[in-house]
This record gives sequence, structure tokens and C-alpha cells, in this order.
Amino acid sequence: MGTPNAYDVLQERGYIAQSTHPDELRDLFSKERVTFYCGFDPTASSLHVGHFIMFMVMRQLQLMGHRPIVLLGGGTGMVGDPSGRSDMRRVMTIEEIDQNCANFKKQAERFIEFGDDKGLCLNNAHWLRELNYIEFLRDIGYHFSINRMLAAECYKTRLEVGLTFTELNYMVMQSYDFLYQYRNYGCRLELGGNDQWSNIIGGVELVRRAEGESVYGLTMNLLTKSDGTKMGKTAGGAVWLDRDKMSPYEFYQYWRNVDDADVNKCFRLLTFLPIDEIDQITAASGAAMNAAKERLAYEITKLVHSEADAEEAQAASRALFSGAVEAGALPETKMSRTAFTDGYGLLQLLKDLELTDSVSQARRLVEQGGISLQDEKITDSKYQVHESDFNSDARLKIRKGKKTYHLVQLTD
Repeated sequence: MGTPNAYDVLQERGYIAQSTHPDELRDLFSKERVTFYCGFDPTASSLHVGHFIMFMVMRQLQLMGHRPIVLLGGGTGMVGDPSGRSDMRRVMTIEEIDQNCANFKKQAERFIEFGDDKGLCLNNAHWLRELNYIEFLRDIGYHFSINRMLAAECYKTRLEVGLTFTELNYMVMQSYDFLYQYRNYGCRLELGGNDQWSNIIGGVELVRRAEGESVYGLTMNLLTKSDGTKMGKTAGGAVWLDRDKMSPYEFYQYWRNVDDADVNKCFRLLTFLPIDEIDQITAASGAAMNAAKERLAYEITKLVHSEADAEEAQAASRALFSGAVEAGALPETKMSRTAFTDGYGLLQLLKDLELTDSVSQARRLVEQGGISLQDEKITDSKYQVHESDFNSDARLKIRKGKKTYHLVQLTD
């Protein structure tokens, strides 16, 4: 058997949603080393699990000998992508954008091997922020039909409430990214989420019109649950890759608690385990499926954080299920001992620890029996937490529902 074709590998694992020219792209992968790119606009201070899928695809391709370009959107981020939006994105300062780009680059280094011949990390600020507007309109804008652009999926939702001229330019800027990278780095393929299809087609068409050359686009399936809803959200927001926004333990627990029906898909998209092994691991049910979820959570946490983090989170998770909680890997908040001298309202504490969004939500949770302190259920919404509720190590274990834990550590 020869080396598997990169297109076939991505398709077998379930990554591919749409492709501009499937047969031509498959042929390209078999004939040459392909330079490809994926863009990441710095809309937050950290990447999240939706981005992680794209890095998994890029790493899969890099391991098969192709060259990735991680493109940071220091230029496009100043405009904001309207795709899938019903409102305009918040305008960020240049300082915010540049800091977020720096954070993204540091996180990308965990997944992609950089070096001129192995992989590149570029920032479109270097060419977009320096553009001459009149020349850009003449040389690039000339190739775009407004009628065709307005028919694109990425603009439909925004048109209902009002599309700004700024947002209308986003597709042109992203398309120019592809042209620039084709001209300067020999880039032949753009990757993106399924919501980027219209923007990617714009880039493919621009290269064809401006250079008379064939390039390609490939979109990836979004991470969804078996019921079709989007995966990667928690009560507290996105599943972040930054340990300061989501601890390795919380990250591990998210994957440890996915539905049985989603385990096989998550293994295929978010780990490098061979498919035969994945199918064998996930063929089980009952207690054996819990073991499969542990393995899933371990593998993903190891990739995003480290093997040590994965082992620590797994040990803490097992301790929780056995009732022997240890501090260290669990989410923990340090609070002054004096705050509990006269009693600290349980409802306010739950809100302050961000275990609930509001006091009223906390009240409902307590009265419905969803809160335990030191494994003892509390149903009194007027309960006051005192220092006497803490154990000998000055820690208080709070459990919300069956699977969410938080430790409060007293400090003098």
C-alpha cells in the first residue's frame, strides 16, 4: 500500500463539508506538496474548540508532508467577518487585535511545527494595513460583482438588519489574502469552517481571474452533537484552549461528559488515534463507554494542554467519581477567611463563583436540590456559609448538579 491521499484521510475521519473541486484537489495532493492556509481572526483573547478542529486538520496535513500557513487576521480583524452574524462585531482597538494575535500565535505553536520549509505563521496586517485604497479598488475590486456578493450566504442575515459598507469589504479582503499568499508563498488551498464557504469561493475566483490559475477551497464540518446542535459551549461560555480562561480540569471534564452518541465523532475529529482503534474503543456501552470517554478526555487534554495536565485532570476526575476529592486540578477560588465570619449567603456565593448567572438562578438551583456543600445537599435558599462549613484544610467543596465541582480555599 502506498501513502494514503490526504483528501481521503480527511474525508474518512469526517472533516470535509464542501470542496470546490474534489477530484482536482485529490489529484493535487497525490502529485505535489501542497501549501495551504487557514485564517483566524483575533475576535477574542484565546482560541476555542471550534478553532481546534481546524488545527487538527492542518496538523493532519502537515504530518502527511504538506505545508500549513496559519494566517492571523490582524488586518481583517479590524473590519470583522459578517458570516453567520445578525449584528455587527464590536470594533476592537489595534492594541487588542495585536495582543490577541500574539496569544493565538503562542497557542498555534502547540499544534503546528513552524519553520520556512515546515509551516508558516503570517499576519495579514502586514499587507492589508498598508494597502493603497485607490489601487486596491482598481486592481482587486474590479473582479467582484456586487450582485453576486449580496447573494452570498455570509451576507444574507446581515442584509435583514443592515449591512455596512465596512462589512461588505470583508469578502474582498479575505479573497485578497488568498491571492497574496498564492503570489508570495505558492499557496494553493484555503481551509475554513463551513460558514466560510462564500468567502473561500471569493478567493478561489479572484486568483483565477487575476492570475489565470487554479486554486482550491475546502470547508470543514462544524463540531455538532448527534441532535444537530453546536458542540463546544458550556454554561460559562465557549470551551477555551487557554488554561486561564478554562482550566485543564474543566476542559477534561467537558469531554468526559459528552453524550455517548458523540464519542466516536469526537475521537475522529479531535484525536490522532487510528479509526480502527477508535471504532473498537467506542463499540462498547455502559461502564465500558465511561472508559472510552475517559480516554477521549485524556487524549484531547493532552493535545491542547500537556500530558501532565491530562494525567492530573484524569486523577482528579476519578477521585470525584469515587468521592475522594483532592485539591490541585479542580477549579479553585481563594477567598478571605473574614468574608465568612458573619456568614456568606449561599446564593450570592454561587453567583460570585460564576456557578450561576444570577441570584435568582441560584435560588432555583438550591430549592430544587441541585447544590451540595461537602457532599451534603443544601435546599435552604437562605443558607449562610460560615467558616465551620470548611474542612480542616480550610477548603469547601461545592457541587452543582452531578458533574460540576468547585473548591473555595480560605486565606488569612
